[in-house]
Amino acid sequence: MSKPEAPCRDQATTGSAPLDVGGLLVNLSKQGNRHLRECALAQAEKTFQEILELEPGNSYALVGLAQVAKRQGELAKAIDFYQKCLRLAPYNSVAMLGLADCYRASNQLAKSLALWEKHLELHGKDTAVLTRMADAYRRTKRVEKAKQAYAAALANDPNNAYALIGLGYLHYELQDYPQALKAWSQAYALDATQADVRLLTNLGNCHRKLKSFDLGVPYFQRALELDQGNFFALFGLADCYRGLHQPEQSLHYWQQILARDPANKIVLTRAGDALRQLGQIDAAQARYQAALQIGFDCFAAMGLATVLKIQGHYQEALTQLQNVLAGDPANPRLHQLIADCQQRIDATR
Repeated sequence: MSKPEAPCRDQATTGSAPLDVGGLLVNLSKQGNRHLRECALAQAEKTFQEILELEPGNSYALVGLAQVAKRQGELAKAIDFYQKCLRLAPYNSVAMLGLADCYRASNQLAKSLALWEKHLELHGKDTAVLTRMADAYRRTKRVEKAKQAYAAALANDPNNAYALIGLGYLHYELQDYPQALKAWSQAYALDATQADVRLLTNLGNCHRKLKSFDLGVPYFQRALELDQGNFFALFGLADCYRGLHQPEQSLHYWQQILARDPANKIVLTRAGDALRQLGQIDAAQARYQAALQIGFDCFAAMGLATVLKIQGHYQEALTQLQNVLAGDPANPRLHQLIADCQQRIDATR
């Protein structure tokens, strides 16, 4: 009498009927993936664990559990699952990139870069990988490496918005505002109608740095249309109108910021300047004094001294300016104000 055949690898016995393990794994994988797409993380985790019970080294399940952990903010747990997967399948692209992202999120950029470089060797040029490498090089101040990686990413895809935006930040940080403006303008041109608020304020700030204030205004205005109350858009508009010598418009936006952030020393000082230019001397004085109550500020102190001088309080203004001089002895405007106050005091003797 012959012995019964043992179940094949993809079958297990449940009572009298064999179970198709391979088919079950496929179905469970599909379920887990669907749960991930729907952000049903608890169900996804349970499904991927079921796969591991059937096949402990299943790469798909290990990657799935890593993705669940990453979405839950449990980076150490995600790293552990990705590493387990890579020990079993060293060339798994999804695991390599997922692990690199976890290292990036935990500010371990050297480890991220090593994985991305290995991924490029194994799987060829990838625009997204090159862009992330460039961003990491930029964050670690490896400027030439960053430039090379952005150039490689844009050679692959000239319309890669992420690479263009990253390249813009690189040039902006190097204070090369024309090149930053060029890169961000290219990114903006890809989809100008749905531009990100941050990109709009970046473009406005480039024009502000280049003192092309009239060109910066529309970008900040568009940013405010998309995000009312955005600090950077309000500040940018106020500063552009300041540069355009339109104190009334400038004051309008400084006041909007102060309504939300009344203890902003810089904005209090700028509001004081606008009020002084508009001839509202008492209101300007109040703004300067409010700024100085928060902490010393050279510009607020000079503004207050200027107001005191306008009011004819020359000795008080001189005392204020001499206090400032101790902290900023090389300021030419300060020396000019001191000389003017001293001259007026001498003239009254």
